[in-house]
Amino acid sequence: MSQLLLDLRLPPPTGFADFITGANEELIARLKTLADPFVCNAVTLWGPSGCGKSHLLAATASEAAPHRPVRLLTAASVGEGIDAPEGALIVIDDLQHLDAVAQLTLFRLFNGARSMLHSLLLATRLPPRALAVREDLRTRIGQTLIYEVRPLSEADTCAALAHHAAARGMVLSDELLTYLLTRVQRDLPTLLALLDRLDCASRAAKRPPTLPLLREVLQTASVPARAPAAAGNAT
Repeated sequence: MSQLLLDLRLPPPTGFADFITGANEELIARLKTLADPFVCNAVTLWGPSGCGKSHLLAATASEAAPHRPVRLLTAASVGEGIDAPEGALIVIDDLQHLDAVAQLTLFRLFNGARSMLHSLLLATRLPPRALAVREDLRTRIGQTLIYEVRPLSEADTCAALAHHAAARGMVLSDELLTYLLTRVQRDLPTLLALLDRLDCASRAAKRPPTLPLLREVLQTASVPARAPAAAGNAT
């Protein structure tokens, strides 16, 4: 079998319909309200890499764009000011990377948000209280509506994989799904990237996606292995 290089950079998701909700119903309902140009709220999402934060930011921005101005930024792109008209939704990802200049800019943004009818949507890998930022900014972030992006259950993850596989014309057996979930880090971007490679291998070999084929793909692709469960915990 020819070597397959696993590229984890998937095409960006298109909206809320592509997000498997799981235990995040309240969060998604809140994010959808930010499309309203008369809403002036500040929301902060947090959770580890791969939990879907960037997907939700992009989906919220896409939902809001027909109704209000949107500025979609990363912390690294925040400079001494943000050009945002009245009524804008300002979305900033990766707050854990805010430098000193960006921290001051965000603090000022908070102070002027109500008078400018801005809504803010922020995301970070860390709980907001753990961010290494100036204390006055930490206080402002702590006053936002804070949501942890909840990880998918095993059943939801299987449903997501089956849904994406069906969109590619693939059928994944229960045996294959179980093998994936017990051997590969269970974040959806990694699993979907692997699913893409399995699809390519299946087409190239002109055979369905079987467990032996998945093993071949895993042998030639560098993917994060699932961490073993701690002693005393259910696997």
